Amino acid sequence: MVERLLCRVPMWYRMLIPGARWRIPAITGRSIYLTFDDGPIPEVTPWVLDQLDELGIKATFFCVADNVRRYPELFAEIQRRGHQVGNHTYHHIQGLFHSTKSYMKDVHAAHELIHSRYFRPPHGHLRLSQNLELSHSFELIMWDVVTRDYNPKLSPETILGYVKRYARNGSIIVFHDSLKAEKNMRQAMPEAVRWLQSEGYHFLRIGDAP
Repeated sequence: MVERLLCRVPMWYRMLIPGARWRIPAITGRSIYLTFDDGPIPEVTPWVLDQLDELGIKATFFCVADNVRRYPELFAEIQRRGHQVGNHTYHHIQGLFHSTKSYMKDVHAAHELIHSRYFRPPHGHLRLSQNLELSHSFELIMWDVVTRDYNPKLSPETILGYVKRYARNGSIIVFHDSLKAEKNMRQAMPEAVRWLQSEGYHFLRIGDAP
């Protein structure tokens, strides 16, 4: 039960962030939305982009604006290769530990660099007042399956197992193009994509018609 709560968000938690997209199922066929949080960084993101090219799929990158500021060419390369981008705040801050005013200031500062209507809160935490303010300007994109690739106690095989167990039509899956997740993500992500492709899933970006 604990494992399920960690990898797939339960319904009661989804109700705490009304209006957010947790899953986008296709009416016909089976769709998957592969997403990456916390980049872009030169140590990991270029490898991810090359892998996605080899796998023949597009993804969505929820970027931390401070990284975008430091690596603007890498941010531009994500878009040049046809991937979607989203706002993941400027300083990767958690909403629960900030006032709505300071949180929104950080989000809007990030928007000046990222220019996306899609937003994902770091760690998935928001105050209700922050959710309300965000809904005026952004579409909140959460997730159906979080791989926990950032957890050093987990193996790539375990992370792959999470995807195989919990992915379903319309799942929004989260990996991380970060140093913390790099070791697990490099092995588990390509294997997860290939397995999902073998199961008949079609990969879409956030914003694509399902």
